[in-house]
Parts: sequence; structure tokens; C-alpha cells
Amino acid sequence: MPSSSTKAKHTDFKQLPVVDISGLYADDPVVRQQAAEQLGTAARDAGFLYVTGHAVPQSLIDNLLRLTKDYFAQDLDAKMQDYIGQSSNHSGYVPQGEEQFYGAKPDFKEAYDVGFDLGEFPADLQAARQRPMLGANQWSAFPGFKTHVSAYYKAVYDLSRVLFRGFALALGLEEDNLLRLVSTPPSQLRLIHYPYNPAIAAERPGIGEHTDYECFTILLPTTGGLEVQNGANEWIPAPVVPGAFVINIGDMLEILSNGRFVATKHRVRKVPEERYSFPLFCACDYDTVIAPLPELLPADGHSDYAPQICGQHLYAQTMQTFKYLRTRLEQGELALPDGALPLSSFGPKTR
Repeated sequence: MPSSSTKAKHTDFKQLPVVDISGLYADDPVVRQQAAEQLGTAARDAGFLYVTGHAVPQSLIDNLLRLTKDYFAQDLDAKMQDYIGQSSNHSGYVPQGEEQFYGAKPDFKEAYDVGFDLGEFPADLQAARQRPMLGANQWSAFPGFKTHVSAYYKAVYDLSRVLFRGFALALGLEEDNLLRLVSTPPSQLRLIHYPYNPAIAAERPGIGEHTDYECFTILLPTTGGLEVQNGANEWIPAPVVPGAFVINIGDMLEILSNGRFVATKHRVRKVPEERYSFPLFCACDYDTVIAPLPELLPADGHSDYAPQICGQHLYAQTMQTFKYLRTRLEQGELALPDGALPLSSFGPKTR
């Protein structure tokens, strides 16, 4: 892992920066570069930011939220018909207690996970691209589920491609440098429900402290509860900003940028009211070797970051987090990929 001297260090920010990314959609490359530089500054300083000026219609957001509330209002038996443990590509319903970070208490939330849906592609391409974290989604038969979730996924996936171009420009690269690594990525969308229960202990997390595994995350939350660790190791609240998405740097962009952007630790505390959130975890293609980009290496070519295969890194981290996969590991049905990193291997070293 990189030493503290080779990684950028976040500032002791007290609130997350807000970046208007409308310039990234401009025809004028000068305007796109200016917007990208603002994006890059926020990524370097905090690794967490709000973006406005995106092109995701509010109607898609409203439809997704309405559908999600109705889905999670079902009884547990109905939701368990879609249990993630019966899928071949880690898609489906995630009950409370299924996830656990870093030996902490299980997360107090439920979720539904979907990915880049190979089920929409011809059979021969599906067969060629099928991987443990990539395939045809397990779609719930709940009325309107696939329609509304798919529409939102497509819109936010399109936003992710705009941001990939922006981050490339911010790093001084050709605009499509990162996008060449993104064609059928295992980019996962989660529909997450944090129930409110006043009887739950204050230290019980909605989700425990962690960095995200992928390049970056596009998050839409409905209420507060998210906290972000700044460069002074303080936990800073990230309240909802109407009309904005929250963006944070993940493990893979930290590697690709050779530490110019650093993954930021974050958590969700016990929520003061019912909360929903919708993160899209934006990854490169499954078999991509994630290593510092040659353009960002020093003259001697040295880097302290060991290469990681994108999909294998995602799968290894997921296997160490989800109960159904940990059980298969313990029973010898699965094995971690060679060179798999332990959880919490990226971001600032504070422990």
C-alpha cells in the first residue's frame, strides 16, 4: 500500500464542496476543462462532494423513490423471494444483518442490489461477459420494479460516463482515457432502506465505516445520517442538498490516479428518521487490471500501489462483507482470489 508521503491528503474540511458540473456537458472544450478542474479540486481536497447541474430528470427520481418505499413495505417473506443469495451475479434482496464491515456489528438496513444488466444483451455476449459480479439481474416481479429501477439506472449510468470524462480531464489526461476501461462494467445500484427504530442503540450503525471499492459513487439520499472523515480524522455530517448528488472517490480511482485522489472513509450513523439512499458504484470493466495510469507515474515508473483486477477486487471485498458469501468461504465452496486485500485497505490510515 502507498505510504503517507506518496498519497494526497484531504483537507480538514468542515462541509462538503459543491460543484456545478453543467460545464461538462458543454460543446466548448475550454468550458469542459474549467468544470473538470473544479471537480478535481474537490476530489483532491475532500474526496467527497456534491454535484449539481446534472442531467438526471426529477421524474425518474420520484418514480424510483415511490417504487422503493412500496417494495420495502412488503413483509419479509415476500421480499425473501428475491434473496440475493439465490442469484449467480450478486443481485437481489439483502435483508437486515446480511452485511457486516470490519468486524463491527451488522448493519441496520435492508437493500436491493442490481447491476449492469447483461440480460439485455444477446446470449453470446452474455456468455462471454458473465462473471461472479456481472450477469443477468435477478429482477423482482413486484409491479413496476424493473421498469422504474432500469430507467433510473440508465440515467445515472449516463451521468457516470460524464464524470469519468471529467475526472480524466482533472488528472491532465485525454478526455476518454478512463472511459476506454468502461463498456460492460459491474457497476452496482443499491436501493437501501434504513428503518427508524428508537429502541436501537446509538452505536448500532446504519452502515459501518468503510471506503467504497469502485472508482467513484453517485449517491442520492433522502435524509441525513451520512458522515465523512476529513483530513483531521473528524467525522463531518453530509446533509441532503436538494437537487444534488453526492459523489465520493473509491479504491479503484485512488489506484488509477496513483494517489492523487484518495478514497474517503464514511459511515451512516443511527438514523433519526426513516431513510432511503440510492448509490451507484461506478466501476471499470470486470477484467480490467487496475494500476496507476502510466501518465501519472513518476519518471522512474515507481508506484507503491499493487495492481488489482477490477472484478476480482470487488468480489473479494463483497465475499468478506456478505453473510451468504462468507458462509460459502468458510465451507470451502468459494475461495478468495489470489492477492485479495483485506477490508479497509484504502483511504487515509487512521488506525
